[in-house]
Amino acid sequence: MPADPVAAVRFEVLGPLQAWQDDTRLSLGSSQQRTVLAVLLLHANRPMVRDQIIDAVWGTAAPAYAVNLVQKHVSALRRALEPERPGGEPSKVLTWADGRYLLTVREGGLDLDEFDRYVGLARAARAAGDLRRAAEALHAATGLWRGPACDGLASPLLDTERDRLAERRIGTVEERVEVDLALGLHFDLVSELRQLVAAHPLRERLHGLLMLALYRCGRQAEALAAFGNARRQLVEELGIEPAAELQRLHQQMLVADPSLAGPVATGDPTLAAAVTADAPRVTADAPPATAAGPAVNAAGGRQPVAAERTRPRAAPFPSAAGQPTPAQLPHGMHYFTGRDTELELLHAMLAGDPTGTGNAMLIITVAGTAGVGKSALAVRWAHQIRDRFPDGQLYVNLRGFEPTGSALDSADAIRGFLDAFAVPPQLIPVSLEAQAALYRSLLAGRRMLVVLDNARNAEQIRPLLPGSAGCLVVVTSRYELPGLVADGARPMVLDLLSAEESRELLARRLGPDRVAAEPAAADDIIASCAGLPLALTVVAARAASRPGFPLAVLVDQLHQARGRLDAFDGDDQATDVRAVFSWSYRTLRDEAAQLFRLLGLHPGPDITAAAAASLTGRQPREAAATMASLARAHLVNEHLPGRYTFHDLLRAYATERAHADDTDATRREALHRMLDHYLHSAYAADRQLNPYRESITLAAPQPGVTPEDFPAYGHALAWFTAEHRVLLAAVDLADEGGFDSHACQLAWSLTTFFDRYGHWHDSATVQSAGLRAAKRLDDPPVQAGAHRLLARACLQLGRDADAEKHLQFALDLYAAAGDDNGQGRTHFNLAPLLGHAGRNAEALSHAERALELFQAAGNRVGQADALNAIGWYHAQLGSYPAALEVCQRALTLHQNTGDREGEAHTWDSLGLAYHGLGNLQQALACYGVATRLWRDLGDRFNEANVLICLGDVHHAAGDPAAAGASWQRALAILDEFGHSEAHRVRAKLRDLELV
Repeated sequence: MPADPVAAVRFEVLGPLQAWQDDTRLSLGSSQQRTVLAVLLLHANRPMVRDQIIDAVWGTAAPAYAVNLVQKHVSALRRALEPERPGGEPSKVLTWADGRYLLTVREGGLDLDEFDRYVGLARAARAAGDLRRAAEALHAATGLWRGPACDGLASPLLDTERDRLAERRIGTVEERVEVDLALGLHFDLVSELRQLVAAHPLRERLHGLLMLALYRCGRQAEALAAFGNARRQLVEELGIEPAAELQRLHQQMLVADPSLAGPVATGDPTLAAAVTADAPRVTADAPPATAAGPAVNAAGGRQPVAAERTRPRAAPFPSAAGQPTPAQLPHGMHYFTGRDTELELLHAMLAGDPTGTGNAMLIITVAGTAGVGKSALAVRWAHQIRDRFPDGQLYVNLRGFEPTGSALDSADAIRGFLDAFAVPPQLIPVSLEAQAALYRSLLAGRRMLVVLDNARNAEQIRPLLPGSAGCLVVVTSRYELPGLVADGARPMVLDLLSAEESRELLARRLGPDRVAAEPAAADDIIASCAGLPLALTVVAARAASRPGFPLAVLVDQLHQARGRLDAFDGDDQATDVRAVFSWSYRTLRDEAAQLFRLLGLHPGPDITAAAAASLTGRQPREAAATMASLARAHLVNEHLPGRYTFHDLLRAYATERAHADDTDATRREALHRMLDHYLHSAYAADRQLNPYRESITLAAPQPGVTPEDFPAYGHALAWFTAEHRVLLAAVDLADEGGFDSHACQLAWSLTTFFDRYGHWHDSATVQSAGLRAAKRLDDPPVQAGAHRLLARACLQLGRDADAEKHLQFALDLYAAAGDDNGQGRTHFNLAPLLGHAGRNAEALSHAERALELFQAAGNRVGQADALNAIGWYHAQLGSYPAALEVCQRALTLHQNTGDREGEAHTWDSLGLAYHGLGNLQQALACYGVATRLWRDLGDRFNEANVLICLGDVHHAAGDPAAAGASWQRALAILDEFGHSEAHRVRAKLRDLELV
């Protein structure tokens, strides 16, 4: 028996109620017994009469035998709190004297008292001007919370105290954020503040802190938008305007009040680390309370895909040192000729920078007619000067003159640039303004070369301009963009090639001997093409592919097509380019001409020969040969092995020919085949990624459609990765073109890939399109599924209110249809939504309801999922024995069905339960199995999750070397994903002095 049992026992009420004797977690009995203990703890070291306890536990609903119940529970608690006390010896922890009960807790033995102590230390430090010590104490205070106070217990007193303590907790969080802001940690706070504002939308103090953090990050537009959001919520919910303080902050931001500037802005983790580096760790003496589980696993055990498992918290973006160096310039044209004068002028413009080294922001516009060689010149010069911009080169084709008129949206262009910097998809803001602000932040302080090719207008370009010195922006456009010139851009107008330069181009492409042998024919070709490089390139390609033809024959064919190319009129020279393309098009065999036309209907950035086969209804081998012939004729470009793309003018011509030569019915049949190809291929790939997901029924593909085949998981993943942008465009086409079933089912088929690999913005986009299409179909079960999938995407983006709304719609529709399986999945999705909010008891209830519905539907996989979720939430509530029992049942079911993903999730849950019970060897074994399964499945995200837990158990077992090894492996994966949990793992490694 411990010499002093009072000194040996520690209690935790800031979360699920727990008690520890040294490092052993004590079993506290039934829910009502724990409620009695919670009441006594809230009056620790103060006597309570029996009637006070009865009122606190039951209130007006006290049973007639309440006195006996109190005596029974107190007696059991004495045994639980002093398990080694000899029978007959009075308790020293929970005593009875003078008609009162007294629970004695040593100093530092109750986490609530520690919370109060840290808050007091923080306020004293702030008063003394020691912000770092204040931040350290406030972080320690808020770090003690593991959920709502006495989570899972209910009584009149506990309910009241829980609300009061919740208010104290959020107030302390606000105070901690204020101190962190004062220390210059605004980059680290934005994501957390967004979550806090979402959870507490009516707290004006949080709205103001978010505004200030955004403003100090240089994201003024987002800061002002945050004020608009705050005002809208206050007006809609309460009918009031923001308080004077928040309005004053808004006005200060509008006028860029210098008093709002904070300390040094930093995204470097060293300042954040300094907040706590100098003092003892507040958790150094903590028992295995971490067995409640790391936050990364807080979503309810096994879910079919990662999105249903957890909603990761956002983290600061990596520092410049940790980001890739983009090198996006396309290859220069092998046959580039001439343009010496223009290249010299561009060099002079760059040398004209005040520093002479490109340290000042410089914008150069290169304007000219279609096909005059603007892009070729810009890329050629960019390669010549790339070494002067050591931080990398960005390139985007803005497609300003697509035949459909649909230029690349600025948001899509920025998204591509953010991808180049490896910004995690879940951290990319939704609005264009916010994305542009993030893009400018990433380029701040860098020396980057940015090429914006084929721009439509200045409005398309402005969001893509860096905001600081050190960058060079080169813009090409058919227009001279006077708005940009007025803003300081340096213009260049690119004219036609001279006769000498045109001859040099022909000679380099065809060989000088062939051109010299027919000088008159060469002159005629040059005159016919009127110095237009694109036209000359196409004619030269035709001549090169027919080396035995005299050039005079080509001249005759040009004249027969349209005669010579007319002089430019300064507006749009498409007519002349069309003449050259028409000549090339008419030389194609019928099958090649048909493919060329139909390629103009394809919505994506590029296409494979396999997709082209379905588009035309031909065999894949035949389509591949035809596509290769088009590439040789320079009518398509194989920009990646097996992937073909168009120059925008060629695409325009192909689209025109499709509308001129094919009927409406023919074009729609081709679109139907193409969408069938992507739908059936995506569905097959999804079945490889997640074979135990509930299935849907597809209509048979149209005749002539040949979907892709995926023999293994890796093939499916590679296909999804390569076709990502094409599939997004296919969903848009289906949504806008009246192919509603395709839109719904494509959205369904993309879910696993998007969720598992973090493309949650894309997931929300396609699921929204799927829902629109489902409503047009007027099919309630399909609508229900679309609502449910959209809810999951909203949950990952932190839009919990939207997620809850869509899940309720889904639940109502499934219920009306009598669909037990659909209702079960919806309840299963509601569980992590509530778990994220710390409402674990409610989450458990939904998981239990999901099990009932899956049992009614005879869905064994669903039953296994639900059992694992039930076990998970039992563990979150501290009921570890119950968690073990239920998870063992889940494991048996998963193994019987062969669901290895479900089995991996369940081994993870079992590891959590064993850790909670202090059985560290069993926990290590369970986590080890889970790690191997995730690795075999290729799911690196969940592998990292389990490695974190594995390291936690090693650390609790006194093996810091093994803990560090597991955490290092997890960190490598999380850094690869840019995941928010990486900073938490780094903190663990810093404690071990391994980083």
